[in-house]
Amino acid sequence: MLGMAVSDSVEIEIDGLRGAKGDRLRLRRDESKHSNVNRHGGVLVSPFLEDYDQRLKGAEWTAYNVNTWCRSAYKSTPRRCIFTIRVPDSLTMAPNTLVTEMSNVKPNTDLGETYADNLELDVLIVGAGFSGCYLLHKLRKAGLKVKVYDASHAFGGTWRWNCYPGARVDSDLPAYEFSLPEVYNNWTWKERFPGWQELQAYFDYVDHTLDLHKDVAFNTVVTSAQFSRETGKWTITTADGRTCHAKYFLPCVGFSAKRYIPDWPGLDKFEGEIHHSSFWPTEDVDVSNKKAAVIGTGSTGIQITQEWGKAAKELTVFQRTPNMCIRMAQRKVSAEEQNNRKAAYDELFKKRTQCFGGFCFDFLDKDGGDFSVDEAKAVLESLWANGDFTFWIGTFKDIFKNPATNKIVYDFWRSKILERVKEPSVAAILAPETPPHPWGCKRPSLEQDFYDQFNKPNVHLVSVKNNPIVRIEPKGIVTADGKLHEVDVIAMATGFDAVTGSMINMNVKSAEGTHVKDLWQDGVRTYLGLSIHGFPNMFYTYGPQAPTAFSNGPTIIEIQSDWIVDVIQRLEKDNVKYIEAEESAQNAWAEQIGQLAEKTLFPLADSWYMGANVPGKKREMTCYLDGVPSYTKIINEAREDGLKGFNVVKN
Repeated sequence: MLGMAVSDSVEIEIDGLRGAKGDRLRLRRDESKHSNVNRHGGVLVSPFLEDYDQRLKGAEWTAYNVNTWCRSAYKSTPRRCIFTIRVPDSLTMAPNTLVTEMSNVKPNTDLGETYADNLELDVLIVGAGFSGCYLLHKLRKAGLKVKVYDASHAFGGTWRWNCYPGARVDSDLPAYEFSLPEVYNNWTWKERFPGWQELQAYFDYVDHTLDLHKDVAFNTVVTSAQFSRETGKWTITTADGRTCHAKYFLPCVGFSAKRYIPDWPGLDKFEGEIHHSSFWPTEDVDVSNKKAAVIGTGSTGIQITQEWGKAAKELTVFQRTPNMCIRMAQRKVSAEEQNNRKAAYDELFKKRTQCFGGFCFDFLDKDGGDFSVDEAKAVLESLWANGDFTFWIGTFKDIFKNPATNKIVYDFWRSKILERVKEPSVAAILAPETPPHPWGCKRPSLEQDFYDQFNKPNVHLVSVKNNPIVRIEPKGIVTADGKLHEVDVIAMATGFDAVTGSMINMNVKSAEGTHVKDLWQDGVRTYLGLSIHGFPNMFYTYGPQAPTAFSNGPTIIEIQSDWIVDVIQRLEKDNVKYIEAEESAQNAWAEQIGQLAEKTLFPLADSWYMGANVPGKKREMTCYLDGVPSYTKIINEAREDGLKGFNVVKN
């Protein structure tokens, strides 16, 4: 349940659905029917007839949540839908409730095979973000019986959960979208860096175009999964008591599904409103005439600060480590501009697979030392003007290996920040003279006016590096110096148990019954960042020991997904019972991950790349560091070399 107050009668407007301009649908809830509220205010209903206006009269709705109501009844759906819903008081929550885990709502009726108990499948996918959508589409085309489970109420993965103020992607278009012509040909973006609302609309459009929703069970939380060598199948259970049996299990839960919330004393005693950024209320949090706090200055904290700095009566930002933000050159983009470029999209999507970070650009072919001081500055000025990640992974090719080159970039970056922050003491916290870590070895964010907020008299910065938060009191936040920072609203931008936490959180066990958390206690072990020894017939995407955090998401997701689909097709053709990564192969892969990291400056930063943001987590590089092209070559060679590194057991 989301921490938000819901009135007895709620009117919800949903944009982004396709249909004739001006189409309008009003549904009136039959009060005799039971309903349950999901985490975004949606309602689960039994199949029933609704009374509604004119041309749509007589439709039979087999709806299972708000976002799919229109698509459930019509192939041509209204652009704008208004739902009037009565919500039982017993299903509402006080606005100061801090949600720490995913919620689950059980459908109160049989909603078809997708929601059935004892479901028998070829493939079960967990997650309906980029990976889940792409794999569902490709595996269905391959003739396999496949379904998707997702804890949220609609498509989008991280973009359904992360709808906090200012949330947007920092990948430049068209890199951050599917390379499927049937999808991109009829879609245009509104901004160079789309926000969460537009990204949700994009996933609704993808669903409509590829007809995905019929094979997806939403509001479904996986609570356990284990493989049987005897049957050659996975048994997956859900929080509402359903069971699924599938030959192949594909957990596509990304690298940021497990939220990290520090265990400060008093969190439950705070009298104001408090939310983790990834469990944000659908109804936005009103901070006007209030004292607000943002804890954390990762990407989320940066984006919330930009919005609340303009809206709050008073804003206090708690920073542990400076975020070395890059300028975001945000702008509106027209449909005409995008349509004129679409003839080149095939080449652009091919190019992104050939570049280190999965974008449509790559590092320069020269080191920083190959330039004079003036030349280096000119290069950096040009990259800075781009207002995108070219300043991070489109710069000197030795930036992450040579401390001297790295310092050149840091000093240039710092000069840009000092130009904008007026108060020297604040500037020294945001951009210290001595780098707190090598530049770019913690993920930088793109910002529009983050630094400008600190020139306002109502915005305050508190460094908690040496003066940490020690507890939360009913009226605010207490730091180690004993000061109570009185606030009415808190945004917990404290991040995630990144890369590994998503997998661990699902309670996935090996064929022998060992939890993946226990297997990874002394270090992550995977083979090719795609599979794990002891977990036959399980493949994952966008997770540990792949390029993941160093790649544009859709790029590496499509590469890994195409590999998985091809391998499954080969296994089915060869009548294979199960395939399992060899322990020796995954040990060698882990060693390679570590060796690549040791050749760089990344281990010098206490980043979530290294697992250093979560107390008790082993400090190690969690991602493959040699770039997308190198990784793609390795996994394809393993596939073509008789699935080298895998043990294949036939029926």
